[in-house]
Amino acid sequence: MQILMTGGSRGIGAEALRHLGRLPGARLWLGVRWPAPAGVTALPLDLASLASVAGFADAVIAGLAGQRIDALVLNAGGQRPSVAERSADGHELTFAANHLGHFLLLHRLAPHLADGARVVITSSGTHDPDERTGVPPPRHADARWLADPAQDPGLDGNPITAGMRAYAASKLCNLMTARVLAGDAAMAARGISVVAYDPGLTPGTGLVRQQMWPVRVLLWPLLPLLLPFGKTMNSLADAGRHLALLASDLRPPPGRVYASLRKGRITWPEPSALARDDMACRRLWQDSLALCGLAA
Repeated sequence: MQILMTGGSRGIGAEALRHLGRLPGARLWLGVRWPAPAGVTALPLDLASLASVAGFADAVIAGLAGQRIDALVLNAGGQRPSVAERSADGHELTFAANHLGHFLLLHRLAPHLADGARVVITSSGTHDPDERTGVPPPRHADARWLADPAQDPGLDGNPITAGMRAYAASKLCNLMTARVLAGDAAMAARGISVVAYDPGLTPGTGLVRQQMWPVRVLLWPLLPLLLPFGKTMNSLADAGRHLALLASDLRPPPGRVYASLRKGRITWPEPSALARDDMACRRLWQDSLALCGLAA
């Protein structure tokens, strides 16, 4: 069983990796930027560089030697305190790493998925205004504006607000990508299931490692104290275990793509109205292809 994951070196991904590593005959592939856990095939990957993503995909395909991927888990993600930083390709860094890098990797590896394979993309409830997570929700999923926020006429004047909204928008893009892929007739004919996974607010991860020091040092360490009270909060153990289950045992109910973990239990709610906009989803897909230098 061939399992490939991004974001498996820490946090939710590392928890999931412990469970996936116990599956009989599992071979774990991990894209990494720092030392990887033992027992995995680790290859260098910088999701904020399209060249690095392409090189990683080539290395995986060569290493598979004709074998197929049984589970593709696109889990890595991060927040930043503004939209000022740019990727190696000149795109806003949160959008580039959270969405574009995973989009390109998915595009390159989709032909190498096994029949009956599972694709899991980590999204977030922050994509939905109705969730009222405290994170500014996305106003749109315009890939070109997200890649170059200076072109967005609705860009927030406060850099912190803009940075957090960019995170929520990238998670919306993850979900919309999953919806387009799940609706692909060829994927469905091969029995490939696609899930966008919201682990909820999960203390103990590296999500805020690029945030300002008050968030990293003061706010984030206090979150475990709120775990019993937060309606969208889950323990690291629960979030990682359910990510592993979605990659191995659980399949979505008919017509569902969005899995949301609530109090340690998987639910299958409707995503936001914007995420359900099929035209916006297709436009995001086409624009993302162009930004990755791929033909439509």
